[in-house]
Amino acid sequence: MKKIIIPVDFSKHSEYALETAAALAKQHNSELIIMHMLELSESIFSSSSSARNEETAFMLMVANKEFESFLDKSYLEGITVTPMIKHHKVLKEVAEVASSVNADLIVIGSRGHSLHDGIFTGSNTEKVVRYSDTPVLVVKSKPLSVNFNNVVLATDFLEQSTSAVKKALELLNELGNKVTLLHINLPNLSFLSTDEIDNKVAEFLKLAKLENQSYTIDYVADHTVEDGVINYAKRVNAEAVAMITHGRTGLSNFFGGSISEDLVNHTKLPVVTFKL
Repeated sequence: MKKIIIPVDFSKHSEYALETAAALAKQHNSELIIMHMLELSESIFSSSSSARNEETAFMLMVANKEFESFLDKSYLEGITVTPMIKHHKVLKEVAEVASSVNADLIVIGSRGHSLHDGIFTGSNTEKVVRYSDTPVLVVKSKPLSVNFNNVVLATDFLEQSTSAVKKALELLNELGNKVTLLHINLPNLSFLSTDEIDNKVAEFLKLAKLENQSYTIDYVADHTVEDGVINYAKRVNAEAVAMITHGRTGLSNFFGGSISEDLVNHTKLPVVTFKL
């Protein structure tokens, strides 16, 4: 893992993300690219050229000063840090920068949904996930450890998910030791018998060709995918959960629409997302 991107807004949740990324960087000798998402007022775009330049220069001066103070952390010592300032209203810039520098991971804090939470609301975190072809690690609290030795990766075991699951396993095996590919058996029309699940998984593994990856497979039954993942993770004391997302439709269409943003917003565990 050579490069990790962290968008920050100087809040405690962005510091949780920064501290998590720093610990990962020390483990993997990675560079941290730390992005401050600078909010410029709408009026700046309709003002005269001189006024616009003056306000922009002032905002940048304030941001640079606050950025410098924010990055004065002992846990960043010995890590290669590249600061960057971007306009925060264009959240897809995070994904664009990640792609342009070939980043291996984006680490972002999230505090759920609120009217007063700056860029680190759940909805904005979802937008970063939606645009990003780079895996995204969403953290909710101060990291106790970044040894993700027990991760639950929810998957539908469908043919179109094979490449994403393979990509996910490569990163998750690098982050920790044990990855469980979890199938949630749902009631009604989605219900599958044990034999049907076994056949579905066998066909998936044949297509995915995961011989060089380390993983186990488990099945559980629950009323929703969200409940199944959260309950299973609690039962096995997982240290993180992971999921495959469907691009621009975000998390809401994962598993045919049965999983939603609630999993990212409600679980206390770190969540790693991979784009299909």
